[in-house]
Amino acid sequence: MATFLYRLGRFSFRRRHIVAFLWVALLTLAGVGAASAPAPGSTSFSIPGTEAQKAFDLLEERFPGMSADGATARVVFKAPAGEKMTDAENKATVQKTVRELADGSEVAAVADPYQAKSVSRDGTIAYAQVTYKVSGMELKDTTKDALEGAAEEARDTGLTVEIGGDALQAVPHTGSSEIIGIAVAAVVLVITFGSLLAAGLPLLTAIIGVGIGVATITALASPLDLGSTTSTLATMIGLAVGIDYALFIVSRYRAELAEGRGREEAAGRAVGTAGSAVVFAGLTVVIALVGLSVVNIPMLTKMGIAAAGTVAIAVLIALTMIPALLGYAGRKVRPAGEKSKLLGGGRAARKAAEGTTKPNMGTRWASFVVRRPVAVLLLGVVGLGAAAVPAASLELGLPDDGSQSTSTTQRRAYDLLSEGFGPGFNGPLMVVVDGKGSEDPKALFGDVAGEIKGLDNVVTVTPPAPNKAGDTATITVIPDAKPSSATTEDLVHAIRDTGAELTAGQDGQVLVTGATAMNIDVSQKLNDALLPYLALVVGLAFLLLIVVFRSILVPLKAALGFLLSVLAALGAVVAVFQWGWLSGLMGVEETGPVMSMMPIFMVGVVFGLAMDYEVFLVTRMREAYVHGEKPGQAVVTGFKYGARVVTAAAVIMMAVFAGFIGSSESMVKMIGFGLAIAVFFDAFVVRMAIVPAVLALLGKAAWWLPKWLDRALPNVDVEGEGLRTASDRDGRKDPDEDRELVRV
Repeated sequence: MATFLYRLGRFSFRRRHIVAFLWVALLTLAGVGAASAPAPGSTSFSIPGTEAQKAFDLLEERFPGMSADGATARVVFKAPAGEKMTDAENKATVQKTVRELADGSEVAAVADPYQAKSVSRDGTIAYAQVTYKVSGMELKDTTKDALEGAAEEARDTGLTVEIGGDALQAVPHTGSSEIIGIAVAAVVLVITFGSLLAAGLPLLTAIIGVGIGVATITALASPLDLGSTTSTLATMIGLAVGIDYALFIVSRYRAELAEGRGREEAAGRAVGTAGSAVVFAGLTVVIALVGLSVVNIPMLTKMGIAAAGTVAIAVLIALTMIPALLGYAGRKVRPAGEKSKLLGGGRAARKAAEGTTKPNMGTRWASFVVRRPVAVLLLGVVGLGAAAVPAASLELGLPDDGSQSTSTTQRRAYDLLSEGFGPGFNGPLMVVVDGKGSEDPKALFGDVAGEIKGLDNVVTVTPPAPNKAGDTATITVIPDAKPSSATTEDLVHAIRDTGAELTAGQDGQVLVTGATAMNIDVSQKLNDALLPYLALVVGLAFLLLIVVFRSILVPLKAALGFLLSVLAALGAVVAVFQWGWLSGLMGVEETGPVMSMMPIFMVGVVFGLAMDYEVFLVTRMREAYVHGEKPGQAVVTGFKYGARVVTAAAVIMMAVFAGFIGSSESMVKMIGFGLAIAVFFDAFVVRMAIVPAVLALLGKAAWWLPKWLDRALPNVDVEGEGLRTASDRDGRKDPDEDRELVRV
């Protein structure tokens, strides 16, 4: 592989015009496709195999005009102090608002509060429920404007009016903090390379890669039913890995220049060595993201595949466009250790010439760890263990209006409904009774409703509402606890158990659905899939790392270190988003359960990203060991050349992820924080402390591989051993260098 990538790097350097043209053409093509693509329609959220989804499908079949998956809006009215909603003037205002709400082509039905008996017992709060024919993301702006306009007119009469539900659902925005993250990345690159031009190369290629990926996602959003968070995740991951991969190759290129190689040769060797690490690091990220499909949640599968495609583009750009741009840059990209005078490079160069250069920070740190491996290992493991303690209190759920900011009308409507009707009113359960195979469906409907009334934690049970055929009915159940509580979850299971007992021996069935039941089913499905997913992703990556490192213990150590960093990161997420520690600093206005998909998502993404640092850092150690250095010295050599780059890459990745903490979407905010803190733990504690300590303790045993397995495995030559012959044959200087000198 190293030889092939070496040739690819030299080709891209020589034929830079062709390579640059191809990538710019791809970006233009993707941009044109995105600009001409139709606006994305509804993003379906289906969870195959869950009871809640089966109930939705049954409703679509038996109640064809019901629009079970259509958007809903609850327009909540509160009377001024000393008045009631039943007062003549207030009642007239509400009824006028109801008439205005019903006037729209996308409106399916509007329930008058006085006819539907949706007025609180004390008469101060009432609500009108609006049902639409399409989902919240499909609603036209004119429909949303009409909804908000009707509410505003009612407010002008003195009533408090808020709108809940998903009708006002909007595409989340990330805020200016994302730009700050990119700015931090730029500063780190300038400090690392000491040159604005060299620092700009990784940023430029990362932006081009993300541009191609996101534009392609936008172009395919409508036909493939891709949600708004799909492009957000692709941007988040694509920027982080795109900058890192380019950083690895540019750093190796400068190191090769410092050894006296010609620029074309240095580009080839940089792609052949660091590029090999980039390929395998990218493969681990792709495996982890594509592996999300085993969960069998379409939305998660699409997010993972789209992000994996963006990572693949980042790998290809790093291998081809970076050497092409290095060809354009010429002498403006300086060898390692030679920086601009503005950054102190002149003094460093003089010291190097005099032979008085001190070991860099990476060398000094690795030497310390090799001398004190047990103490460093214990400190790292205990520290991560302490950070992981809150993970034992992890509570999972999906966000609802109760988790939104108190400045939103959805959250204020949620609070008004809780005040007037009880907390469970925000999470009604819909029970679907299928009596098609029953001898007496009507009797079955009554029995189910009666049994549910006798259950604990039930406030209200509506009479069964049958369809035209009379073989299926819906029953609405109002719990006495909020939607995300364990009490409501227990009630859902109790209703399902009761329904199973009532329909035992019959063809009928009792299903529980609604947003609350769907959230419970999603959480359970994700929990059930976590271990199989972990086994699949870690198992495949373990085999891949055996091929890369030709070792059993090194991949095992990498996997165990990853588990430590993920548990510690989950502990931090629980502490901030569930317990409320530092919640103000993170912009978390409402604490609550951690998003259900967070553990499995972090396992996938963090594992892939963690292997980036593992591959790049340890391949340098492996390279030194293969070339004759002792195990302890190989660890120090790996840090001498890799620690600075890995540190810069980790800081950049943390900055990019942390930039998404400013998102208005709670899911994106949590993912951004979780990934940023996970990268911190994995890069600076696991890879920078635990990994060298373990390798120092293992010594030669770290690189042991059974002979039979060594013979069976393909030789991918990540260390670039095969490049020595190519380098000797081609020489250290290349023709482009001479032509450049003539031009100068």
